[in-house]
Amino acid sequence: MKSPVPRVLALAFAALGVCTAQAQEKLSFLTNWYAQAEHGGFYQALATGLYKKEGLDVSLKMGGPQVNGLQLLAAGQTDCVMGYDVQIAKAREQGIHAVTVAAAFQKDPLVMIGHPETLKTMQDLKGKTILISADAHTNYWPWMRSTFGLSDAQVRPYTFNIQPFVADRNAVQQGYLSSEPYAIEREAKFKPSVFLLSDYGWPPYSTTIVCMEDTLKKTPKAVAAFVKASMQGWKDYLKGDPAAANALIKKDNPNMTDDRIAVGIKLMNETGMVDGGDAARMGIGIITDERMKKTYDMMVAMKLVDPSKVDLKKTYTTEFVKDLKIMP
Repeated sequence: MKSPVPRVLALAFAALGVCTAQAQEKLSFLTNWYAQAEHGGFYQALATGLYKKEGLDVSLKMGGPQVNGLQLLAAGQTDCVMGYDVQIAKAREQGIHAVTVAAAFQKDPLVMIGHPETLKTMQDLKGKTILISADAHTNYWPWMRSTFGLSDAQVRPYTFNIQPFVADRNAVQQGYLSSEPYAIEREAKFKPSVFLLSDYGWPPYSTTIVCMEDTLKKTPKAVAAFVKASMQGWKDYLKGDPAAANALIKKDNPNMTDDRIAVGIKLMNETGMVDGGDAARMGIGIITDERMKKTYDMMVAMKLVDPSKVDLKKTYTTEFVKDLKIMP
């Protein structure tokens, strides 16, 4: 008669394997666009095992022009999304109970781009043709118009094609810090003037982690673990070896090139996008009451949100970052 011990051991090890698998809690995170360097910290955390170390089985899903992240979040199709303060306040107004829990970017990468001979300062925007996207009218344009004394008559649609801008020296267009300026320099063979709106008082955080209220109530430990690993990932991505993360970025987005990734990393470091501002003294990922109030007050003043429908305190929580202290 065979000894039952080997079978017992096999069952024990199988059970141990099941327990180990169960210990990795699943969490899905939807980004705001195709994979790029500006998502690097999240890919770094995935590629180097930081999520796994925190007991998470994380799946990163790419956003894109046809993807409505908040809609998918509200429908329970993703646990958390990459968000933006203005967007989340508007979502609250529409009855979507989304909450910002961390901010990877202390600055919004939104820029205004001009021809160097005609746009030397932001005051030169007066009289220029300004190419902006449709959603800018309920986002940054009211603030920009008020701050710099501009007019709606200057505005023309931006179709995400740089050619109209390149052809008109009197044109100014919106862009993303590491995207359009680099494309213009490479394709049109001149270095454009680039102005980061956050350097002129545009207050929102960007590349935030946003989850539904119910998710925060049901799985707070998983959210805390995700925030911690992600922000460590951002530190490692910008100050360490990003090779593994970049390989995953290019796997998800085959159109992404090494040179574009390198430009993104360089600009994030140069501008203090991740580790500047409050992050320099309070840690990567930090959000503060003062900063959130500044954005909210701006939105109310510009009539971008109805204060009777949106309670600022419900749009965010500092609970997951206040004691994190991942210093640059």
